[in-house]
Amino acid sequence: MNTPVRRGPIAEFFVGLWNVMNFTRRLIVNFIFFGLLLLFLLVMLAIAGAGGTKPILDDTALVIEPTGPLVEQYSSDAAERALKHAMGDREGDEVQLRDLLRVLDAAKDDKRIERVVLKLDRLQAGGMASLREVAAAIARLKASGKEVVAYGEAMDQKQYLLAAQANEIYLDPMGGMLLEGLGRYRQYYRQGLQDKLGVDVHLFKVGEYKSAAEPYVLDAASPQAKEADLFWMSDVWQRYLGDLAKARKLDAAKLAEGIDQLPAGIAAAQGDIARYAVQQKLVDGLKTAEEVGDMLAERGAADSDAEDGYRQVSFEDYLAHLNTKLNPLDERPKVAVVVAEGEITGGEQPPGTVGGESTAQLLREARDDENVKALVLRVDSPGGEVFASEQIRREIAALKKAGKPVVVSMGDLAASGGYWISMNADKIYADESTITGSIGIFGLIPTFPRALDKIGVHSDGVGTTRFAGAFDVTRPLQPEVGQVIQSVIDKGYRDFTGRVATARKRSVEQIDEVARGRVWSGAQAKERGLVDDFGGLQVAIDDVAQRAKLGKPDSYQVRYLEKDVAPFAQFFSHFAGSRMGAYWLQHSTFAQGLAQSLLPRALPQTAQDLRFLQSAIEPTHGVPVKSLAYCFCGL
Repeated sequence: MNTPVRRGPIAEFFVGLWNVMNFTRRLIVNFIFFGLLLLFLLVMLAIAGAGGTKPILDDTALVIEPTGPLVEQYSSDAAERALKHAMGDREGDEVQLRDLLRVLDAAKDDKRIERVVLKLDRLQAGGMASLREVAAAIARLKASGKEVVAYGEAMDQKQYLLAAQANEIYLDPMGGMLLEGLGRYRQYYRQGLQDKLGVDVHLFKVGEYKSAAEPYVLDAASPQAKEADLFWMSDVWQRYLGDLAKARKLDAAKLAEGIDQLPAGIAAAQGDIARYAVQQKLVDGLKTAEEVGDMLAERGAADSDAEDGYRQVSFEDYLAHLNTKLNPLDERPKVAVVVAEGEITGGEQPPGTVGGESTAQLLREARDDENVKALVLRVDSPGGEVFASEQIRREIAALKKAGKPVVVSMGDLAASGGYWISMNADKIYADESTITGSIGIFGLIPTFPRALDKIGVHSDGVGTTRFAGAFDVTRPLQPEVGQVIQSVIDKGYRDFTGRVATARKRSVEQIDEVARGRVWSGAQAKERGLVDDFGGLQVAIDDVAQRAKLGKPDSYQVRYLEKDVAPFAQFFSHFAGSRMGAYWLQHSTFAQGLAQSLLPRALPQTAQDLRFLQSAIEPTHGVPVKSLAYCFCGL
């Protein structure tokens, strides 16, 4: 055993002095290190701010070349987006609808912008409601006197709705553009799940039109589902043809006739789809990208250093200029906008989905913020869990009780649970082609005893009552248990229709007539009292500001309430957006490896459907089945 060495008083003094000096040395070094680190970050931030945008000159063409799906809200964080964009990686890109509308409306009044060029090949267009909102913004820009030129190597019919608003549309000679109509087809899994795998899926629902879960119990769509889908889809399609006819000065009936006679028309054009598009007056001419660039260089300011030979500013750079004008210290009263996009699920959820707790928290923040005088809830959701939807609805009711008006702006889709969270607003706006309704409830419980039997596995045991373990999915579902579950679903439907009746000031019987899971277009929903008026997001903002008596638009500010971004993420996104940051990231092996590890991977429809089935059976404490208000009704 070692005996500790005892030091004398002099030795103790010098050891203590050394410890004090050593501590002081480390303290000074740490102060210097963190001071230099802070200085470095400030310098990088200043460089990023100085080098992030170029000045916009007169006679500039704004080139809008969006990449990725059109969304209400980014589903990735700012740092990840900046990293990938700086390295030229466009996979997983998204385009926020609000940004696209902002850019188009700002360009309309910007004297430096001579014309707007639309390149829509890489835009994964969303639903018809958001597309019609963008199309209206392009039409306003054109009406202001700005020239709009659209070009595509190949366009689908959704991209074409935007291109049709342009003064001129050009298509690559080897490209194509066809109108084909709207279709909605799904995979059905009954035979695969039940006959092949031995998985028995038990469906409990209210409403003969509530078809969201049909693929798990049927081999084809029910007659009711086909009837309802064709009804709202026909309305949306006829409006689409009308929008094209108005923009291109064509006859809607002739557009429809061209689709019916498509085989003969393509044959007459000798299989040349691009030439057929010209014959149908859908486009104005056939040009290569280089030819379009030469044409725009002749019309505008030539710039040999620019990509296509003419002076231009990209959508991203123009948006960055607009963002520099935002004042974070603005103390004017606020109209808050909360986005509810994606499936509604319980708890805290990231952007791109709606969390019962996380979205409710944003609404609660708006209620507690004295500077927030009114709120717009922008809904683009097929619904999801009933309880999570109710959490959000309660916060809407609490906002109104606190004296803050609430207006809902429906986007492409506000159905089932998406309608649940909307119904208590002071007013509901939708586009005529919004998909909404689907007021109904269902629950799914798959059981696996037959599947387990195929591999020689069996479940057995005892319980203190005949219902102990009755909800075990490895056992057959007893009829009495099915009765309990159906009672729960029936109660959920009564809650849904009862709350809608109260919110919409109608009788339960009147709501039931237009409910039962039936899906409507926005125009059909307004006829049936489920929607108050037509209009986009800006109309909803103007309405709620007027309700809050905020005065003219320049007397208040509009702010989106979203999850706070970490300080480092803010710094990194700013740095990556600068020219210097982009150069470093493009040549950094570390950064390239990091970007590749963050690439999102899209799931095919089948995987998504089976994932939904899995989430539907996740246990919820205290209830026998998770009640779902969900609609598979997007386009």
